[in-house]
Amino acid sequence: MDLERVDALLTADGRELLGRATALRSEGVGDLRTAEVLRRDHPADLVAAVLTQVELRERARAKFDRAGEMLFTRAGLEQASTRIVAEHRARRFAGFDSMADLCTGIGGDLIFLAAAGRVAAVDIDEVHSRLAVHNASVYGVDANVTAIVRDVREADLAGVEAVFVDPARRTDRGRLGPGASEPPLSWCLGLAGSPAGGGHPAGGPPVAIKAAPGLPPALVPDGWELEFVAEGRDLKEAVLWSPALAGPRRRATVLPGDHELVATPGPPVPTRAPGAYLIDPNPAVTRAGLVEDLARRLGAWKIDPRIAFLATDREVDTPFGRTLRVRASLPWREAAIAAELRRLDVGSVDIRRRGLAGDVERARRAFRLSGTRRATVAMTRVDDRPWALICLEA
Repeated sequence: MDLERVDALLTADGRELLGRATALRSEGVGDLRTAEVLRRDHPADLVAAVLTQVELRERARAKFDRAGEMLFTRAGLEQASTRIVAEHRARRFAGFDSMADLCTGIGGDLIFLAAAGRVAAVDIDEVHSRLAVHNASVYGVDANVTAIVRDVREADLAGVEAVFVDPARRTDRGRLGPGASEPPLSWCLGLAGSPAGGGHPAGGPPVAIKAAPGLPPALVPDGWELEFVAEGRDLKEAVLWSPALAGPRRRATVLPGDHELVATPGPPVPTRAPGAYLIDPNPAVTRAGLVEDLARRLGAWKIDPRIAFLATDREVDTPFGRTLRVRASLPWREAAIAAELRRLDVGSVDIRRRGLAGDVERARRAFRLSGTRRATVAMTRVDDRPWALICLEA
């Protein structure tokens, strides 16, 4: 989408056209027929832009509660955080009156930063800059936004009290590898005066850097916090917090509810045979390396020294993991597992593979199930032996 199309969509006629297209779609009219109807009175390229926005708005409802009034690009929507994640992150910026949002994109984080203070929104893409300001206006915070179209590496941060940066993890040639971004992570770290930052002066502003959840922890400098954020069991992203904003070295956050797990000292977690219940830790806990910390909190133990599943003999309720009741524990032999599943009247399974190689879909087909119940089968290792745990929800 170019600036001309953005300007057209922001006019009264553009908004009216978006409303008509949305109404037709809600009535079940297909895209081809909708396009035919709208092209009677409007240019084909504008109609194409409108239909794209209607599609993107529908997809964006999973991220924003006011998606029906916002405008997007495909790349901008893909990289944008959900509202619940952006609100969670913005809370740590409370108290700063002047902030910079670098690589603003369509404004997913800008909206919630600007709810608390003035924000310089810097992006090299003029279309994204225009969309970000519009989306901020949808939430009534655009008065706090100053849009700057510029390479973030050339932005003047004088007077800025805190910085949030969301570097691109995709280029025109596709998704970048783990830890790779544009601008590079080393440059982003340098905003806070990190020695890894390629010559930036020490004593920079407090900084938060959004990253993919697959970021190698070894790339995070000493003194920084690495937070992994999940919505329910869906691991969304990682955030690097500079020393001025950092808490513990590692943190797992589960939303909604701002449930946070951090490393706590304690005795080694024992390894024993599976118990009556299996705990499948949240992916944020696993990525943060806090499985043993969760075990100590719950009074649980490990079923294998190298496996992230935990076990207890009592039912536990925790936002940091899913608790499953173990109905059968046996060596991994497909015929024996299939027989046990049939005995339990299981017709469908969710296979959770951890620490054991194998083709999950082939195993699922081999079970040949026809029962009425649903089960989770942990495909794992116990005492370094291939093992299966057949579980039902606790």
